[in-house]
Amino acid sequence: MDAANTSWIMTSTALVLFMTLPGLALFYGGLVRSKNVLSVLMQCFALTCLMSILWFVAGYSIAFSEGNDWFGGLSNLFMAGIQEDTLSGDIPESVFAMFQMTFAVITPALIVGGFAERMKFSAILLFSALWLLVVYAPVTHWVWGGGWLGNMGLLDFAGGTVVHITAAVAALVAAIVIGPRKGFPDKPMPPHNMTMTVMGAGMLWVGWFGFNGGSALAANGDAGMAILVTHLSASVGAFTWMVCEWIRFGKPSALGIVTGMVAGLGTITPASGFVGPAGAIIIGLCGGFICFNATIIVKQKLKIDDSLDVFPVHGIGGITGTLLAAVFSSTELGIFSGQGHAEGINGISEQFMVQLIGVAATFAFTAVASYLILKLVGMITGLRVSEEEESRGLDQTEHGETGYVL
Repeated sequence: MDAANTSWIMTSTALVLFMTLPGLALFYGGLVRSKNVLSVLMQCFALTCLMSILWFVAGYSIAFSEGNDWFGGLSNLFMAGIQEDTLSGDIPESVFAMFQMTFAVITPALIVGGFAERMKFSAILLFSALWLLVVYAPVTHWVWGGGWLGNMGLLDFAGGTVVHITAAVAALVAAIVIGPRKGFPDKPMPPHNMTMTVMGAGMLWVGWFGFNGGSALAANGDAGMAILVTHLSASVGAFTWMVCEWIRFGKPSALGIVTGMVAGLGTITPASGFVGPAGAIIIGLCGGFICFNATIIVKQKLKIDDSLDVFPVHGIGGITGTLLAAVFSSTELGIFSGQGHAEGINGISEQFMVQLIGVAATFAFTAVASYLILKLVGMITGLRVSEEEESRGLDQTEHGETGYVL
């Protein structure tokens, strides 16, 4: 066991959990209307608990036990075999399992943004439970657990496919299946508390250092570079989004700059262990610009009520970053060179095809599986609250509470 590596991954574990509670909860909570703020906080909190339990029961084993190309084994059900002296590499397996648990927590929590303000709490819990075991854990095995995408050579350092594409595609499918909120797109539905959202965004930014830096699984140069490129991409993504919004709408907004930050972070995630600082600047620029325009296309042109822009930010960002990892991991781009995973034009093109296969497979599998799970949950519990309950707000109708007493 390496004490320095163990200490860093334990710290990273706390940082990634901090991303969900309170980071994502506050970020999402401020973006919805005041009558639904507690429902979002409750969903993030409850999913943290439920996903942790399911990761212990079967998720970790499906993802990381020795199995085949598609599915992990069942030898670690209920985390059997994980003892104080059991190692994963040079860190305790308990630390590795807990670090990965925090990823399994935040990924279903991200999906909440796709159906916010209209889905039954019981349906959310059942859908998320099935989704973790049917979608997230197998895809994790494909990429990180010895599965076919990892063996093919897919570059996904911290979750472009595993986290961002899976969560975003599920959110998009859910938004389409459940349908738009009452009044969308004609009725304005602005965030009720941007102060809360900006606070949550800051927590996400800090926590992301553990998300990407911790994925090195060591306290070394890879972790240090991952943190540096993560910060640069977030900064450029936020500034790019702000400028785009300023040009298009005449004013820069707090909502725009924090959303751009998340776009920059999501875009750099798959590439963070493979690219250099200059490459990260380009990736952040692409993330901010492309995701800004994707939100307009999804909401205004396609009229899909992905309530909190999960797909255009996390999905398009994750896809963009996964593909650009093939380019900026090359060592032959001068100042824009990366860590040497693609050599020359032929190497870049070959790696790009691997990345494209990874994106397409993850997208297709997640879309089909999420659709089937939603239909099953709909038959069991129903997916959506009634129109009257939606009008009153989920805080009162689902939880019997009020976010603010003023």
